[in-house]
Amino acid sequence: MDNAGESGGIVETDVPARLDRLPWGRFHWLVVTALGVTWILDGLEVTLVGSLSGAIAEAPDMHLSSAQVGALGSAYVAGAVLGALVFGWLTDRLGRKRLFTITLVVYLIATILSGLAWNFASLAVFRFITGMGIGGEYSAVNATIQELIPARKRGFTDLVINGSYWIGAALGAAGSLIALDPHIVPQAYGWRVAFIIGGALAVIALLLRRFIPESPRWLMTHGQPHVAERIVTAIEARVFTEIGDGLRM
Repeated sequence: MDNAGESGGIVETDVPARLDRLPWGRFHWLVVTALGVTWILDGLEVTLVGSLSGAIAEAPDMHLSSAQVGALGSAYVAGAVLGALVFGWLTDRLGRKRLFTITLVVYLIATILSGLAWNFASLAVFRFITGMGIGGEYSAVNATIQELIPARKRGFTDLVINGSYWIGAALGAAGSLIALDPHIVPQAYGWRVAFIIGGALAVIALLLRRFIPESPRWLMTHGQPHVAERIVTAIEARVFTEIGDGLRM
């Protein structure tokens, strides 16, 4: 297969074919879990805000109107749209790994800050930035998954990942029941704790993503064929070692 690098030269490579012919292994599950958690976080965010809107509006230090509560949802969506555009553009220029790390950190920080907001304006800004992180996640993560998962498994992967949105929705619903129970969390702080816990879940995903390599396909098209070759060789060694260990068990 021929790929044109940024330098304008033509590079002949078998990197895409080698990635596509790999048997499914724990490495691929790591990719799906560490990157697909974005959809869980989105489901969690949307459900949490919907479930906690009454508590946020009635919080003694917030005093939000119905219009302001609605504006918080709009701020999140607007941020997601802008994040998808901006981070999507950067993903193609700076690399998949760099961006799916940056976008998750943006989400993590903004969600925790949402739980620490002191008025409507600050909460709206933090929800907007949270949306930017999620929107950017969609761009960076979708590209990475499609480029690391074998072609024959991409349909299955899409079903698993898109379905995980409802896992996040279920977690958000369950979490809101706990956060809104005054016997467990004081009423004034329940909604704040819920947002902070959402950020804590992102920390787990961030740790898992440390083990996800840069996309070899992106490297091939950006003038780094030798780095792409090294990464594919390491992935192959890992997958075939896993298969060998499984056969010996």
